[in-house]
Amino acid sequence: MDKILVTGGLGFIGSHTVVELQNSGYEVIIIDDLSNSSFDVLHRISTITGITPKFEQIDLKNKAKVIDFFKRNKDLKGVIHFAASKAVGESTEQPLMYYENNINTLVYVLQELKNSNHTNFIFSSSCTVYGQADELPITEKAPVKIAESPYGNTKQIGEEIIQDVCRVNSNMNAIALRYFNPIGAHESASIGELPIGIPQNLVPFITQTAYGLRDKLSVFGDDYPTHDGTCIRDYIHVVDLAKAHVVALERLLNRKNKSNFETFNLGTGKGSSVLEVIKSFERVTGLTLNYTIAKRRSGDITAAYADTNKANMELGWQSHLSLDDAMASAWKWEMHIRKK
Repeated sequence: MDKILVTGGLGFIGSHTVVELQNSGYEVIIIDDLSNSSFDVLHRISTITGITPKFEQIDLKNKAKVIDFFKRNKDLKGVIHFAASKAVGESTEQPLMYYENNINTLVYVLQELKNSNHTNFIFSSSCTVYGQADELPITEKAPVKIAESPYGNTKQIGEEIIQDVCRVNSNMNAIALRYFNPIGAHESASIGELPIGIPQNLVPFITQTAYGLRDKLSVFGDDYPTHDGTCIRDYIHVVDLAKAHVVALERLLNRKNKSNFETFNLGTGKGSSVLEVIKSFERVTGLTLNYTIAKRRSGDITAAYADTNKANMELGWQSHLSLDDAMASAWKWEMHIRKK
């Protein structure tokens, strides 16, 4: 079996991707520093797949430990790099933390990969690289604009770093997957989004509010130029997203990439407003959510949703699960973890 390193593999998207990799026959080794994840996710993954991935708790900001890991693991066939801080709002308040965690760690990993005979690298990027796009839906040809937040800037810089490495190193083959908004949970309710502390993303705040852990949900702004005044995003089910990583990895392993640095949008191709997400949750659960309108949040853009034609045609991938599917699975996950 090909051995694949997944950094941040106990996190939300990482854990779902590990499941899909194992279900596809890959041997997975996970690196995670547990700063925004939990060790028991390892057991949860094994309950789904019947296989416990290898795991090392490493803070990738520790360069010596990164060097040591790669010295001990010279037989990797690919790396999927999720490890990063990911909250837009938090990044505007703590920019230096985001630059250190998201940029330094990427550089340290790439430094250890540059001398490999063949390196297949999947980068966890984001639609935030587009900023507020001039045209919707957003294609991969849309210009990368000045970032609206330090988080978005780390994704832009990360892509530039990888592209520069690919330019001077023909052995490096990389794909940057530009996610839109991952939500939902595995159908087993064994893994899902479980932020430490106050959630930074919409859906876990919705489910925690519905369960009674939060008094109310704040909707940040109802005066955006959209049909209902709230921000619009492309919400993709995390299982669909995870499967795209396996497809992208196989593209590199089978040398089907057209250049040694490629980018793909991963979304549904459909935008949903914050209020529409709330209505979806209420529809699939039969609950009424307590929410209030708050002032706009720094760093948020008005609307973003994907043109997925390139991923559909080049990768042979498309999303299958709906917004209602995602909200139902997120609620099932929330109820499961709270009853433990």
